[in-house]
Amino acid sequence: MKKSILLISLAVLPLFGYSQNVLPDWALGGFVRPEKANPIITPNPSNQFDCPMQDKKIGWEESDVFNPAATVKDGKIYVLYRAEDNSATGIGKRTSRIGLAESEDGIHMKRRKTPVMYPDKDNMKEYEWEGGCEDPRVTMTEDGLYVMAYTSWNRKVARLCIATSHDLVKWEKHGPAFAKAYNGRFKDIFCKSGSMVTTIKDGKQVLTKIDGKYFMYWGEHAVYAATSDDLVNWTPILDEKNELATVIKPRPQYFDSALTECGPPAILTDKGIVLLYNGKNQTNDSKRDKRFTAGAYCAGQILTDPKEPMKVLQRLDVPFFRPMASFEKSGQYVDGTVFIEGLVFFKNKWYLYYGLSLIHIS
Repeated sequence: MKKSILLISLAVLPLFGYSQNVLPDWALGGFVRPEKANPIITPNPSNQFDCPMQDKKIGWEESDVFNPAATVKDGKIYVLYRAEDNSATGIGKRTSRIGLAESEDGIHMKRRKTPVMYPDKDNMKEYEWEGGCEDPRVTMTEDGLYVMAYTSWNRKVARLCIATSHDLVKWEKHGPAFAKAYNGRFKDIFCKSGSMVTTIKDGKQVLTKIDGKYFMYWGEHAVYAATSDDLVNWTPILDEKNELATVIKPRPQYFDSALTECGPPAILTDKGIVLLYNGKNQTNDSKRDKRFTAGAYCAGQILTDPKEPMKVLQRLDVPFFRPMASFEKSGQYVDGTVFIEGLVFFKNKWYLYYGLSLIHIS
């Protein structure tokens, strides 16, 4: 039996309401799974890559493909996804690289045969080898610069890092996002999951500024925030005790009782800033939300004040998206997983891309 693992799927926002619960008018809703479309990307053992770290060919997406980002370029949706080789067994034990796929309709994908982001003999080697490059979130500026927030993993410390590109293929790595802030105080902090604030302008989803600075929500076990002047160097926001200021954190007896991890880029709307995030349910019966499976990953949303983006105005008490299909309730996370990372506005619809899990028998 071979466990193959977290796959990528998609949900599309049509023009009608969400059927499972009634969402407030500020929240994004109406997401449905396209019929007979999922998963849209699966592992491909035949794709080989000349690994510069090992000086040999490897099946870079042999075991897993999951946790996708998404953006638009030249009238197409591009999905950047995390792929794992088959170098080891166990969560976090393989090497991750980031692949690229393109689609004219958002569902049928054409993949590049080699990754576009991977550990190399460069200035990021100490941060990325042997764990790799993980979990991208991608968006773009008005003038077409693509900005990626991703996790570097050396199997010791996970760091939130930044890379930029003009074509989505060649990426310039800029290093840990917090390396320069506060004299390097947060350079080696365990951190991941960067969701930069975007807005819709002239039909395109682009980065925007809040009070003159770019703004990013980030974090896994809680949601924090940071600001930047250049999209490369980020300064975490601190509280009155000079510690990381918290936007939200897990809530006992709710679907997000174990963690609140940032999802895709946040959206500035006329209601406020909408952040979609991944919530995990506790396994402890006294702390978990008993309406949902213990240990399940579901998706939530918050609304923050655009003038005070650390201030939460509203928060969903139930997930707007949760594991329901059979392939979302098996595999590495048998309790059920929908893990959102890619949200893109394309032809007047929202497309939401997420990772899930599946057992493959071979």
